[in-house]
Amino acid sequence: MNIVLATRNKKKAEEMSRILAGTRATSQILTLDDFPECQDVKEDGDTFEANAVKKAVYISKCTNATAIADDSGLEVDALNGAPGVFSARYAGESADDEANMRKLLNEMKGVPYEKRSARFVCCIAMVSEGEVKTFFGYVAGRIGTEPRGRKGFGYDPVFYPEGCDRTFAEMSNAEKNAISHRGKAIRELQKYVSLKEIL
Repeated sequence: MNIVLATRNKKKAEEMSRILAGTRATSQILTLDDFPECQDVKEDGDTFEANAVKKAVYISKCTNATAIADDSGLEVDALNGAPGVFSARYAGESADDEANMRKLLNEMKGVPYEKRSARFVCCIAMVSEGEVKTFFGYVAGRIGTEPRGRKGFGYDPVFYPEGCDRTFAEMSNAEKNAISHRGKAIRELQKYVSLKEIL
């Protein structure tokens, strides 16, 4: 059976493929690059779950295969949950990671340490033979006052996971994946797949 990851992001695909590999020898893990006829799905939902489900449903229908999609982002308490589902385009539709991070830090100027709480959220949706399942992962932490570290992507250089004195961008891939929101959501998916043996 084929599994299609609803992404063209090579790093994300590699990460998810490593975790899903071995759930069943008959599974072949593909990405949207293998299906050029499938269009990109506009992420216009109000929640991470809505976006992930929308992508997975469309890609499953387009490919006639089991599809897995995710949506994730940062929720900052001092900003009433922003940037939330707009995390990837917080500073505008064509904004890059640096612009988004710069806007976040500007919005939080003067916010004291005790009020800089935030969390990363990830929702993974899987559609198999029309059945939709969702899996969530969360990691709480705080927003720093300046970027630190050169690893990771997105808001990693300003996010300190709870109980850590280093940002995600200062951690190795293994350290980050052990506690990250995406790592937790993927492990929940992996447990379900292993129990149901549907892949």
